[in-house]
Amino acid sequence: MTQPWYLEEPAAPDRAAEAAAREHQGQLTKPAGSLGQLEGLAVRLAGLQGRVNPDLSNVRIAVFAADHGVAAEGVSAFPQAVTTEMIRNFSRGGAAVSVLAGELGADLEVVELGAAVDPGPLPGVVPARIAAGTGNMRHEPAMLVEELEVALAAGRAAAERAAESGTRLFIGGEMGIANTTAATALACGLTGQRPETLVGPGTGLDPAGVDHKAAVIRDTLGLHAPDPAEPFEALRTVGGFEVAALTGAYIAAAQRGIPVVVDGFIATTAALAGVRLNPDVAPWLIHAHRSAEPGHDAVLAALDAAPLLDLGMRLGEGSGAAAAVSLLRSAVALHNGMATFAGADISS
Repeated sequence: MTQPWYLEEPAAPDRAAEAAAREHQGQLTKPAGSLGQLEGLAVRLAGLQGRVNPDLSNVRIAVFAADHGVAAEGVSAFPQAVTTEMIRNFSRGGAAVSVLAGELGADLEVVELGAAVDPGPLPGVVPARIAAGTGNMRHEPAMLVEELEVALAAGRAAAERAAESGTRLFIGGEMGIANTTAATALACGLTGQRPETLVGPGTGLDPAGVDHKAAVIRDTLGLHAPDPAEPFEALRTVGGFEVAALTGAYIAAAQRGIPVVVDGFIATTAALAGVRLNPDVAPWLIHAHRSAEPGHDAVLAALDAAPLLDLGMRLGEGSGAAAAVSLLRSAVALHNGMATFAGADISS
């Protein structure tokens, strides 16, 4: 029996290119290690891209959007109609990640997987509807097996479009009312943590709202009992279309040799699911920032990941990952553009 595509191992980073880049760093006109983590980032990107001089000129952002049946439990401060309204806002270029993509010169696409209200055809929006939102996970599985397979494949297709366009760096974003509830349930299932520890305000819930959200997640976990050793089933029962698409996109990007910048809590939870499905994806993930959502630290710890930034962000959309690109580009510019001691005729 042929194994599913998402279990196919990606290639390992190019250690020869990484070693050559590290040697190059040692020849630059600066004391060794004086640029701190910027040096290591450039070396790591060299290994991921298989070239001594990394190139971040072509960045692609894919935002996956869908609704969640669990929104019916009152776990969000906003109605589900906002998902569709935000898809239209992305299309018009008015969202935060739209502005950041413009600043970076990055390609941006939105993949509509299942908003409760169909937004219809829109510029820059890829139609990939599965259903009008997932099932209400408090009472039933979020997805059928077939729906999860389609969601994973939608992420794969986005990574394939990125590869075809010559993308050097991939960012996945998400939009969906109640998706912090799904991500928290999934994070609990994959880490074994209790919902009271990981749950946060999401779109701006007050303390009573956060307590209610924790109760909904607790009921959900009691119904489905997601197992850290069964990430596919955890995604199916307590995930979301856009969370699963992110998982598929991360795996497929790694399989195609494209480094990934991972955004905040929801995106990192999707990344954890991806690494649990396919452990060799982990080296391809660069973690952008530490989210203000309480659950993010636990998911980062499960991945043994250290994020680049800590700015108190919790918007999603891929916005924190987009903000980190300027830092990565600075690391690459220094690596590629600085003179060597020999070239500048400076004693080393």
